[in-house]
Amino acid sequence: MQGVDRLNFKVSDLELIADAVGPADAARVLFLHGSGQSRQSWRRALQETGRRGLRGIALDMRGHGDSAWSPDGKYDLKIFAADLRQVVDQIGGEVVLVGASLGGLASMLIVAEKIASVRALVLVDITHRVEEGGAKEVVAFMGSAPDGFASLDDAADAVSAYLPHRERPKDTKGLERNLRLRNGRYYWHWDPAFLNMGRGADSDFRNARASVLEQAARSISIPTLLIRGGRSEIVSKESVSEFLEMVPHAEFIDIADAHHMVAGDANDAFNDGVLSFIDRQISSGVIASRAADKAQEAHAHG
Repeated sequence: MQGVDRLNFKVSDLELIADAVGPADAARVLFLHGSGQSRQSWRRALQETGRRGLRGIALDMRGHGDSAWSPDGKYDLKIFAADLRQVVDQIGGEVVLVGASLGGLASMLIVAEKIASVRALVLVDITHRVEEGGAKEVVAFMGSAPDGFASLDDAADAVSAYLPHRERPKDTKGLERNLRLRNGRYYWHWDPAFLNMGRGADSDFRNARASVLEQAARSISIPTLLIRGGRSEIVSKESVSEFLEMVPHAEFIDIADAHHMVAGDANDAFNDGVLSFIDRQISSGVIASRAADKAQEAHAHG
């Protein structure tokens, strides 16, 4: 396993944490997780990115993992996008964004701003339109254990019930990366206030957000890859067709046996798809194989 560098980014009113693997002067790939996840979701992808000679950076978004929580308890897609904009600026140089779910939505918003340093985009099981039923399932799971778990085994049972297609791990120690131990109980590694984002939103709010995301999608001009889990509860085949009409230059990969959490369900196929796409961007000169300046990222180290 390659060595992991710990990075700290100051954004607005708080600090975000990231892991980085690979040569510091190599092309940069920034991985952004989904709701309720953390940078640990990209652990294997990060190692493979570094192994192929790229600089992989996996960020804990605000309210998730080891990053700070919003001091006022507010979370909004525009806030996540603003954080991402600042992180990209602090990394310095050209970057490829790989965003899953929430991370993909934030990525779409800043790509629409035509930031010159953002050279390519990978969307992981997310488009401009989220299937409401699938989103409700995610939120229901996230809010299902407000009092935490008595043991790692209890947490593993909850995950297995939510993801029955995955084999329950025999060793539950790995779950500790996604939990916080507090007063003898294990809690998920996210701010409970995050669940209030969009809660109780009426149809006007949802339509307005959908309109913003559709506008963002239509503005995407950089090389783009959309990856869908063939069994996704969040992205329908219809929304993929709509997205590809809006972004006609986008490439598309359907990973047949994967659900919404594509990287975890089919890691090898995911890594090959993403890294082959990035290799093509380097070969065609869209992104340089070596970063012109690594000073800013070095400044972000903790």
